Amino acid sequence: MLEGARVRLRGWQQAAVAVGSAVGALVDPRRADLIAALGETTGKPAFERVLERMKKSPEGRAILLDCPRVISKSVGHAWDLPENTFGAVYANFMGSRNFSPDDRPPVRFMETDELAYVATRAREVHNFWHTLFGLPTNLIGESALKVIEFEQMLLPMCFLSVIGGTARFSDKQRSLFYQHYFPWAVRAGMKSTDLMCVYYEKHFHEDLDEVRWKWGIIPAPNIKR
Repeated sequence: MLEGARVRLRGWQQAAVAVGSAVGALVDPRRADLIAALGETTGKPAFERVLERMKKSPEGRAILLDCPRVISKSVGHAWDLPENTFGAVYANFMGSRNFSPDDRPPVRFMETDELAYVATRAREVHNFWHTLFGLPTNLIGESALKVIEFEQMLLPMCFLSVIGGTARFSDKQRSLFYQHYFPWAVRAGMKSTDLMCVYYEKHFHEDLDEVRWKWGIIPAPNIKR
């Protein structure tokens, strides 16, 4: 079940929320609620395409049937898995940063239950992707992951986030990003499987390197700064 009340918006209201969210997110990039609202109000066509791809994939259909949630009560067992497994590396990623799977804001502006779930799933698997690609959660890491997310889902918000993120780079960060991380992210996003059609929770017990190979994941470059 999806928590939180959804809000139906008219066309002009949707545009107003999108513009307001974009401006607010640029002023304060820490406002996850504004970034989420921007993604929802500009992303309906992209989420519709993802939904259709999921319906054509056996694993995608299983996700849509089960509607798994990436929340503490569902993924808590990852903390007990052997250290080389995907689940354990994900748990370490979350624990070392004091992140909680329950921190994601609810979807509010999707018109149907199916689209609301797809938007929720895209939001909740974000840290699985951090784990698989070996990306940090700093500005460079988040911007690089947004490049991959854009290639995978064609969400306008991801493109705008890359522009906004790189605008805040120092000269050194900008050089590092465009010399190393951006070309890697473009290649990694193109080479990997359709990551929205992966039932990650069923692969927690598998070796991290094996799932990376199976899904065509190229880990991020290890650049000494």
